[in-house]
Amino acid sequence: MKYSKFAVAGCALVFSLILSLPLQGAEHRDVGLSQSGVRIEAAVVAGPSSEAPTVLLVGGLAGNDESVSIVEQEVRRLEAVREDRRQFQLIAISLANPDGNRLQFPPAGVAYRENTGSHVLWRWIGIHAPDLVIIASREDFGLADALSKNVVAGTGRIPARHLDNIKDTRDIRDRILQSLPREIPPSEAHREIDRRLHRTARQVAGELAEVYGHDFNQLTYIPGLALIGQLRLGRISEVERLAAGYVDGSKNPLERPSSLTLAGHLVFAEIAERTGDPGYTELVRKAANLGFTETGEMKESMPFHEEMSDSVFMAIPLLAKAGKLTGDSRYFDMILRHLAFMQKLVLRPDGLYRHSPLSDAAWGRGNAFPALGLMLALSDLPVDRPQFAPLLRAFRQHMAALARFQDEDGLWREVIDYPGAYPEFSATAMIATAMLRGLNNGWLDYDEFQPLVEKAWRAILARTAPDGRLLDVCESTNKQPSLNDYLRRAAISDRDPRGGAMVLMFVLEMAGL
Repeated sequence: MKYSKFAVAGCALVFSLILSLPLQGAEHRDVGLSQSGVRIEAAVVAGPSSEAPTVLLVGGLAGNDESVSIVEQEVRRLEAVREDRRQFQLIAISLANPDGNRLQFPPAGVAYRENTGSHVLWRWIGIHAPDLVIIASREDFGLADALSKNVVAGTGRIPARHLDNIKDTRDIRDRILQSLPREIPPSEAHREIDRRLHRTARQVAGELAEVYGHDFNQLTYIPGLALIGQLRLGRISEVERLAAGYVDGSKNPLERPSSLTLAGHLVFAEIAERTGDPGYTELVRKAANLGFTETGEMKESMPFHEEMSDSVFMAIPLLAKAGKLTGDSRYFDMILRHLAFMQKLVLRPDGLYRHSPLSDAAWGRGNAFPALGLMLALSDLPVDRPQFAPLLRAFRQHMAALARFQDEDGLWREVIDYPGAYPEFSATAMIATAMLRGLNNGWLDYDEFQPLVEKAWRAILARTAPDGRLLDVCESTNKQPSLNDYLRRAAISDRDPRGGAMVLMFVLEMAGL
């Protein structure tokens, strides 16, 4: 990957040739996509140690102007300094606004659908939590002031300077990094990220359990997975109280059946396993039986799939639970039939899942659902059953395909294989949960997948606030007609029941619960 290159007016030919070289030593990161779909990139020059402060240098906020080459030259200057003699780590975004649109900080509107460039920069800066931001562009749209005075992306304030009073670009080039103070204290954002990263899995589980898993008014997978988290924390009586209406007949769990309600029945299966109460098993059996005719023959597939890859999760784990609880092998047979049906519709030749036949886009959660669904089914399917081996093969093939696309920060993107698509929280938690269970059960190679899980864990920790606020959870998403529709789905930065349920699953897996 080559970094953007721009000529510097008035410089000697040899200096222009130096500037035209790619930034060889810097690590490159995708920051995000501009409104027009152009990738915004950052270069990272390592500091002397992990304890060194981080400086973010930003150019091109008003578009492709002279500040772009100024920032690139600063990167090269620092690269020429021996690593152990550098005073800080440098992150440089040379062309922060390739569209040249007017920006707004703090950004307003729906991320990343409105004010796209502003949201991309604001959230990326906040979660990477530099200790000092230097803005070399002549126009900063109030970014320096906003960073210094506001909590950025839920983390904290970040000191920032705008070099708007220097007229001579050569003077800027000679003094930006050299003029920085020798001591750069940690920013509020940096200290907050450090606090988050030092939490244990059990501590995070306790924090999340205070927020998520306290209602079952809608029988869907979203509150259901959070309630399963509560069960794994030992709160069986509380969950039974919330589920009581479905057992005593005052509520009909299949009154308005859908794929969401099928997955919601996993709560009843988990309670049945812990209590032995046949009433819960009967609820699971009735839901799983929707995949069979009145004479007991398997249908072509489980119902309500809507041709979406989500159905691999919505139906298959329920069938595995039904087979486990009842001992009826028909449910295990239906697992393979439904999987084959769905894979024919949505499995791509490269091993990723398109969300639906409407588009070839490999939506993030549209791949996380199959990952989690196959893992949960394997967890309940006896190893000696003939269905286990083909299911394990499908799981391993999907994990191998996903492994290629984890980003530098440890996340999977809103569209898995589209560089610059925003890193998506819930898909990352779900995929990492599946990989971790795969490692713990010996289904996946340790050397290949353990580093991926560790990177995902740090990324999720950093993006999970103690009060349950989460960063960049994709909104509820039905099948979309185009790639761009997936790229522009709203990214929630707040408490979110869906994201909360998924991260609670990952955290409990990390905690060994």
